[in-house]
Amino acid sequence: MLIEWVKVIILGIVEGITEFLPISSTGHLIVAAAILNFQAIAGGTFEIFIQLGAVVAVIIFYRAAIFQQVRTVASDSRVQRFWLGIIIAFIPAAVIGFLLRDWIKEVLFSPVVVAVSLIVGGILFLIIERRPAAESTANEAVDITLPQALIVGIAQVTALIPGVSRSGASIIGGRLGGMSRSAATQFSFYLAIPTLGIATIYDLLKSLDQISSDQLAMLIVGAIVSGVVAWVSIGWLLRYVANNTFTVFGYYRIAAGIIILILVAAQLI
Repeated sequence: MLIEWVKVIILGIVEGITEFLPISSTGHLIVAAAILNFQAIAGGTFEIFIQLGAVVAVIIFYRAAIFQQVRTVASDSRVQRFWLGIIIAFIPAAVIGFLLRDWIKEVLFSPVVVAVSLIVGGILFLIIERRPAAESTANEAVDITLPQALIVGIAQVTALIPGVSRSGASIIGGRLGGMSRSAATQFSFYLAIPTLGIATIYDLLKSLDQISSDQLAMLIVGAIVSGVVAWVSIGWLLRYVANNTFTVFGYYRIAAGIIILILVAAQLI
């Protein structure tokens, strides 16, 4: 049993590191769980639920800005448009995820799907970063327009496929919509609050009757570990995108996808 708790902590660390990097936390968790031979909880609920820690990390990281927005939302049209944009960007993935939840967990939670998604997403990152830089119409997350929010929301739908990356998809959507790299990254953090928060709670409620008390404790510990690590990751990524492109993540995704396919072919995972 002690070994299983060590696996929980390792997976929590993996989630915390990868949630906000555009490399797919769910994809990394699926592969890591396969490598560790981690006993699945309610058909993938563990991999989904521990994302709640990342949500709490975002709220804590941006707590001052969020409190300020709560105080001014009634009178500040910029803040009103920003949170309306969050809602618009949230809806597409929420609706489709609700309708296809069981099918996604049963069919798409596999290392091969993750590998292919990582490679395709990596290629897209390289293509987008090599395009001539267009003039940004939103240099801060709060400057997002509603059409841009819709583009981000549509892009985020693809993140329902393990390996695509929720943050990666939303950042690509923001960049294609005319947002700066920094603004798109910040917006993806805020968008995680409703997207991951509601998804994890909904999945837990749907699977609660299949979860034992020991497994529930594992979910909670995994979420706490992922939250602490995610808080550090957010600060690092914001500093990174201030002076760098996402090209390195594109190459990483392609390399990781190829390695996973080799491991699957060798029947190691």
